[in-house]
Amino acid sequence: MNTNEQHKEGPETGLGFNYMVSGDSISKGVVYDESRSKYVILEDNYVSMLQGKLKGAMRNTARFGNTLMKGFGNLKRDVLKEKPDVVLIEYGGNDCDYHWSEIASNPEAEHRPKTDFPDFEQMLLDMIHFLKNQGIIPVLMSLPPLNADNYFKWVSGSQPDAEANIMKFLGSVTKIYWWQERYNSAILKVAEATRTKLIDVRGAFLQQPDYTRFICRDGIHPNREGHRIIHDKILEFIRASEPGLLAEPAAQG
Repeated sequence: MNTNEQHKEGPETGLGFNYMVSGDSISKGVVYDESRSKYVILEDNYVSMLQGKLKGAMRNTARFGNTLMKGFGNLKRDVLKEKPDVVLIEYGGNDCDYHWSEIASNPEAEHRPKTDFPDFEQMLLDMIHFLKNQGIIPVLMSLPPLNADNYFKWVSGSQPDAEANIMKFLGSVTKIYWWQERYNSAILKVAEATRTKLIDVRGAFLQQPDYTRFICRDGIHPNREGHRIIHDKILEFIRASEPGLLAEPAAQG
């Protein structure tokens, strides 16, 4: 039986699929623990909460600090080893980020994001094509929105000199939100251009009366409740598009 036949028969016959998550610290489950003033791995992150709710095994290959380039390199290796049927793709937060300490030291210099915008879009296209050529179903996730005010304070360390220099580079704090939104728009564009399934995580956050309540103090990582929003949105997506992939109702929460 080839991979395409597995895709066709899996939901109907109850065969378990192999799922892989490829992403950065959000999918790794990294949150900022204010009580300990450090980053930790949240036990009840959205990936771990999905375990057991789908037919088949889910492997999380997300890594802290991953950009799309790093993740794509690892994905090529992981795919050959694990042979997943479905890959959930979550990138962009690190790609659109800058080296803020360098900006704080020299705001007048030319500064580039960790992944230039055209490169991000092209690599995402390449990743989708790579997976589809392997007979694997890619599923894209949009980016959770960031809290621009908190993120600005975080990257500047709340130091007046750093704040002044970073502001000189940015022009306004709202540019942080706009810049991340731009990368999110690339994800939406690639999903449409390649007819790839998309889970609108960003929309799920923005539907909340105050989405910032679901973001950590650093302004960018979803907190415990934020991971519940992502988990619920993914389950909602699966129920609507591929309900046959869900495990028995008693196993769902």
